Amino acid sequence: MERRYRVVVAKPGLDGHDRGAKVVARALRDAGFEVIYTGLHQTPDQVAATVVQEDADAVGLSLLSGAHMTLFPKVLELLRQAGAGDVLVFGGGIIPPADNAALHEMGVAALFTPGTSLSTITEWLENALDERERSLA
Repeated sequence: MERRYRVVVAKPGLDGHDRGAKVVARALRDAGFEVIYTGLHQTPDQVAATVVQEDADAVGLSLLSGAHMTLFPKVLELLRQAGAGDVLVFGGGIIPPADNAALHEMGVAALFTPGTSLSTITEWLENALDERERSLA
């Protein structure tokens, strides 16, 4: 890891199932990331504000509610408006494969569905942020 990255893990929307988000947050912490977990029922405005306030390098959104085509674009838009469009956005949860391409085109860097190993997520995030860090140098 080029440096210790700051990652916000968020549960936007009304979905109250946060076990996966907490497991990923703990895995990221154990892999050396500094993790800020927002808790349940966050609005896109709250998520974007937390990312900006915490000067995060990345934000991971956990969505199981089916609102991914609404919540991801809104968070991306708010980050751009706040001057944080360079923050790496990734996510996980119940996201149909048919929606993956559209979300990637909007700017979501990666999506992880149930069953993805924690090492896959942590290694991907470390590599993606290291690559971004090197490209900015």
